[in-house]
Amino acid sequence: MDIHRIIQELHEERERLDRVIKSIESFAGDEQEAPAPTKRHGRRTMSQEERRQVSQRMRKYWESRRKK
Repeated sequence: MDIHRIIQELHEERERLDRVIKSIESFAGDEQEAPAPTKRHGRRTMSQEERRQVSQRMRKYWESRRKK
């Protein structure tokens, strides 16, 4: 078994594969789109201003509930 011959054949095969990959990429170059952004799971963060507004709305809501 000639290791040098095997390595040489593997290098040649890699070069052939690189050429094929480049040619396929050139055909599909315009068709490729960026992957769609993934949806976030979990809670959304709120700014201080948003928290304050929610707090005010909830105060009004609970005041109206207590009056009934």
